[in-house]
Amino acid sequence: MELTTTSYALLGLLALRPWTTYELANQVQRSLRNLWPVAERQLYEQPKTLVAHGLATARRERTGDRPRTVYRITPKGRRVLRAWLNDPHGGLELRSELLLKVFFAEHTDRSTLLEHVGELRSRARSARDAEVGVYEATRDAGFPFPDRRHLSALVARLGFELQEAIDRWADWAEHEVAGWSDDLALPDDADELLERVYVRSAERPPRTTGPRLTPDIA
Repeated sequence: MELTTTSYALLGLLALRPWTTYELANQVQRSLRNLWPVAERQLYEQPKTLVAHGLATARRERTGDRPRTVYRITPKGRRVLRAWLNDPHGGLELRSELLLKVFFAEHTDRSTLLEHVGELRSRARSARDAEVGVYEATRDAGFPFPDRRHLSALVARLGFELQEAIDRWADWAEHEVAGWSDDLALPDDADELLERVYVRSAERPPRTTGPRLTPDIA
């Protein structure tokens, strides 16, 4: 099996400390779920892939009567991880089933479209609150990797800004859709709407600075 981005993500976790598969799965849910969600089956396949490529070792151990397999990164694994980290290639993807339903909303009606917009806002707010909750619980229990707190804050900031952007977008979308017909037929101002969205958005100067996050979020 070829290495994937998920392979490198798990390799990055193994560079922090040895893990069992169960521990890796839990750590992925805690630290990677918002920036690189991984299907559960991959979490049990990928460590074996890393071993097959010589990037990790697997050692059978026992905790009481329970057997477990502990994975550790190898020197080759660290070299491969560093090479991947130094590679500037990569992308930014937005995947949302609800947003896909908004895109094809002409096959439903206005009330359903507004429900989807509202649900996107609700989920963005819930994700933000959940992330703050996880941070507060981790802070109170003691950070498992305290030397990495600044990097966690760096990535979390983007996540919070994306959630705030969805919140603002939902307000704007609801205002626009309120003026459309129930069957979502093409409105008279469709060309002007496209102009505002595409052209004027592109003309906005980029923000170079912004407000600092509150300590509880950072």
